[in-house]
Amino acid sequence: MPDYEHLLVKQDGDTVRITMNRPQRRNSLTEGHLRELLDAFESAGRSDATGIVLAGEGKAFSSGHDFGDVAGRDLAGVRSLLRLCTTVMRTVQEVPQVVIARVHATAWAAGCQLVASCDLAVAARSATFALPGGKGGWFCHTPAVPVARAIGRKRLMELTLTGDPIDAETAAEWGLVNHAVADEELDARVDDLLARATRGSRLSKAVGKQTLYAQLDRPEADAYAVATEVMASMSQSRGAREGMASFLEKRAPEWTD
Repeated sequence: MPDYEHLLVKQDGDTVRITMNRPQRRNSLTEGHLRELLDAFESAGRSDATGIVLAGEGKAFSSGHDFGDVAGRDLAGVRSLLRLCTTVMRTVQEVPQVVIARVHATAWAAGCQLVASCDLAVAARSATFALPGGKGGWFCHTPAVPVARAIGRKRLMELTLTGDPIDAETAAEWGLVNHAVADEELDARVDDLLARATRGSRLSKAVGKQTLYAQLDRPEADAYAVATEVMASMSQSRGAREGMASFLEKRAPEWTD
């Protein structure tokens, strides 16, 4: 994997582990950091990995945008930065691999946005989540986009308007993360969930993930139209054929894709 200034990236078997490594700045997101995240996810997406783990080094998962990289920008500069951030978030959802966030300590503002953009998330019970712009001078407009789709309207309003943090168990109850676990169990639970989420046909999983995102925000009739066509098409894939054959023949499947 490439070397980065702000990230540690390694491939561990079928898993690419991307760790944000700006602990002195609580993994806040500068333009350089975001560009490295984009490159790392695009590179991982082209690899033969089946899963990606996103984590943070130090005392925070990510504290959000680095105001030191924002304050001096004019309107065009901030717009460009936010568009880059949006591209990173959408790339997390577009890569064919299952992406899971390993969350410890604080995931605030755009850090919370990162968590919400991942397919899955496991948090240590000591972790906290916040969209703190609501009690400051810069509202968390873009972080609210994926968070809204995870937790719903009223909870989003509470999170954004108060700016107050919620703990990991509340985040799990609200649907922002899948599980809140003891801190010492975090790595094991991340790996366990990823193993269960990546078993089966790699191609089927990739198309399945991308179709879910394609239909989630559509009206129900449109969502069914998208899902029906893709599901019908994928019934002809090697993975689907093998899955059905192995079930009917009462044997373990042999995945070739």
